[in-house]
Amino acid sequence: MAKKKTILAVVADECGESFEYPGLLMAGMNGSEVRAPLDSELIALPEGSRLFSVPGTPAMGFDERSGKLVTVDELPRSWGGGAAQAVSAFIAPAYMRTLLPAADYGRKEITLPLWAYTAVGWCVEEERFYVAAVKVDANQQWEPDHFDDRKLDPLVRQVLKDNPENRLLEQLSRCALDYHCFAAKNLFFKRWEAPLPSSPVCNSRCLGCISLQEAPECCPSSQDRLTFVPTPEELCEIAIPHLTQAENAIVSFGQGCEGDPILQADTIAESVRRMRLATSRGTINFNSNASIPDAVDQLADAGIDSIRVSLNSCQEPLYNAYYRPQGYQFSDVVESVHRAKKKGLFTMLNYLVFPGVTDRQSEIDALVQLVESAGVDLVQMRNLNIDPSLYLDALGASEQGIGMRQMLEQVKARVPGLQYGYFNRTRDNFFPEGFETHWPLD
Repeated sequence: MAKKKTILAVVADECGESFEYPGLLMAGMNGSEVRAPLDSELIALPEGSRLFSVPGTPAMGFDERSGKLVTVDELPRSWGGGAAQAVSAFIAPAYMRTLLPAADYGRKEITLPLWAYTAVGWCVEEERFYVAAVKVDANQQWEPDHFDDRKLDPLVRQVLKDNPENRLLEQLSRCALDYHCFAAKNLFFKRWEAPLPSSPVCNSRCLGCISLQEAPECCPSSQDRLTFVPTPEELCEIAIPHLTQAENAIVSFGQGCEGDPILQADTIAESVRRMRLATSRGTINFNSNASIPDAVDQLADAGIDSIRVSLNSCQEPLYNAYYRPQGYQFSDVVESVHRAKKKGLFTMLNYLVFPGVTDRQSEIDALVQLVESAGVDLVQMRNLNIDPSLYLDALGASEQGIGMRQMLEQVKARVPGLQYGYFNRTRDNFFPEGFETHWPLD
């Protein structure tokens, strides 16, 4: 019988240096509930993940002898003293977190930056970090080893030199070099999925929007939003060469540096028609809040192959609390999901998941109902980047979650043909061989 691993709590000093805390076992939070992680909820820290301190939030853990929950406000004098801070992991793509860092969030005085806060501990036996996460996508194209900025910079300079009038290429060069967007980097590496941001405006006012923050209760956005609507010529000048030449080519509307592309449906539909007149190769994907059902029909008729509909919840009150829709209703989003599938699009949900919310039984039931009624093909389990206390306060804590891993297992048991993932797919990989049994991946 395998010996149970000892996973210690990890804390940081005032300078952000992290270390394990002897005698204090790792704790995590499922929503507002502090508890010990299950073995099935922990994995070794994936390559490409990062650790950072959570400012102003004392760490929590369980005393190894008594089992009591302990809040670490200060470090022992023998360690130099000073305030102790919780530590979080920002896990690599393809992994869904299962627990939040255990910390006294009520003590912090700032709204935390827009990151996906993940519980982390130190495995004594293996002498390495463990995180509360589970792998949900086997695609290895997004691993950091594939993105060498030393090779990228000259490629960007050359493309800009060859296309000096294209405003969108200028935008994407900033995304690649300044914001380190992997999709933008792919464009210049001439491979895989490349972005086509197209809308400077949005009809949602998301609480955790990463490109525009108007609400004083949140923190600065993590990147600047696109300021213009690209012309069909600008979009096609980028998309057609990528579709015709790139390995595993995908072009995707709807990116982190824009509003929502559905508001530019006329321009995008014209662009897609031109792309498909030029080539049948590659995959054209549309990421959106899908707030205008007629626009989904229009885009499907123009020739897009897949759609990824973003939502944080399949329940209207929770959706509204985060998305804060302007001029549309949650029912419009649901209608768009149904129409997309009826139009023959590979239909995905960009499901912004959060421990303690996504795994509530009422939310699981609502997800299953939407997936079954519309025939959704794949749910991308994407970690929501937001201050945990800000999100929980906005949504309310009326129900305790059953656990994120347990949520995945229950949904898969109820809808066996549903696929999980984290990334968009090429047409030839929409339904890979044996996809019904591609879970779990670990």
